[in-house]
Amino acid sequence: MSGKRYTEEFKLEAIKQVTERGYKIADAAKRLGVTQKSLHDWTKNMGMLAFSIRLYQASRRR
Repeated sequence: MSGKRYTEEFKLEAIKQVTERGYKIADAAKRLGVTQKSLHDWTKNMGMLAFSIRLYQASRRR
């Protein structure tokens, strides 16, 4: 794996462009200079993490 590494802050801001500001992944990726696959993967992984956190929190309330 020899691709460019991005900070977590950069990834979070990129994800926000898609999830909060409504940009299409292709448009946001082009603007940010990252591949569509990278941005798609970051968004997907963040969604899975958020879902896992919600499940954990729900189980703790029982």
